[in-house]
Amino acid sequence: MGWEERDWRSSIPPELQSRSVREQMAQPHRAALTPQIADLEVRLPRNVAAAAEEASALIREFDLEVGGHVAPFAAILLRSESASSSQIENLTSGAKQIALAELGEDARRNATQVVGNVHAMQAAIRLSEQLDAGSVLAMHRALMEEAEPDIAGTWRTQQVWIGGGGYSPHQAAFVPPHADRLPAAIEDLVAFAAREDIPALQHAAIAHAQFETVHPFPDGNGRTGRALIHAMLRRRALTRSVTVPVSAGLLVDTHGYFEALTVYRQGDPAPIVAALAQASFDAVANGRLLLGDLRAVRETWRSQIRARSDSSVWSLTDLVLRQPVVHTALVQHELGISHTNAMKAIGRLVEVGALAEVGGRRRSILWQSGQVLDALDAFAARAGRRQPAEP
Repeated sequence: MGWEERDWRSSIPPELQSRSVREQMAQPHRAALTPQIADLEVRLPRNVAAAAEEASALIREFDLEVGGHVAPFAAILLRSESASSSQIENLTSGAKQIALAELGEDARRNATQVVGNVHAMQAAIRLSEQLDAGSVLAMHRALMEEAEPDIAGTWRTQQVWIGGGGYSPHQAAFVPPHADRLPAAIEDLVAFAAREDIPALQHAAIAHAQFETVHPFPDGNGRTGRALIHAMLRRRALTRSVTVPVSAGLLVDTHGYFEALTVYRQGDPAPIVAALAQASFDAVANGRLLLGDLRAVRETWRSQIRARSDSSVWSLTDLVLRQPVVHTALVQHELGISHTNAMKAIGRLVEVGALAEVGGRRRSILWQSGQVLDALDAFAARAGRRQPAEP
């Protein structure tokens, strides 16, 4: 990492600043000069490379395992990953609020932002075959267009910084490159991401760390950067069917994750590769517990339902697993059935306790599955709780 001095122009009127602050503001600040990595020769300690390879094998196995039963579990895992990635940024929301936000019902701001992250993850998977600057902008646009449309899908034009005071970068923990350095930095990052000669998990971890170092947006860098991980895992065919919730693994030790990014900026990529490898182990373990819970819920429902094999109630069970709060319009649209048949299918699930009626916006009627919501919230609780060390 190199550094350059940049002049700073404060937005605070001088008469509202103390003398010491005025003196500080008059001094230049140091902004990072990110090293070029397009042709980087990646060298890692043997144990880190081995851990990354073992984690890669586990991801492939999990993807193959779930891929055989991809509906509705792909949507569940993608939403769980989006919620966990948001939680790293302290944007926490319960499963019910997220489901309400997806329906367009009144929901808390955090839930709406999690849904934006779902859209960013979907864009990352959709654009994985063409990872360029435009793809990165599209991920950010999908993430931010609802919450902050003025900055959605546009590179920053001003200096940003991490930590320190809110008025200047002078006391910041890290100051990313100046905005006029972004075009070259992004071009270099995209060239690195296009390579095929680096093992996939190592490749994604280093690209992610470089992205977070460049910090190309005014807001949403962390969530976009973690979406980039999934775009690269899909592009390199480490995943083919599902989104492995690696952010849920990173949540287990966010301090270690942020420290690994700091060490990367000091020139050592090994800790961020090790962090992503360990996060993959934690994510697969947690993901298997979640899918096990949901499979058990579905089997319980199906053992209690009495209906013809061609009844729409069977399709509705899968819909409720991926969307645990529904209304009749959603059921009609997703299953391609009439309002009358949608009500009949919903009624069948109400009879066996799979759904319960709740109120919605403007006195609309919603139905929710408490069992599915509980399973999703339990997944989030496990992700956000560090496991005790073995004696």
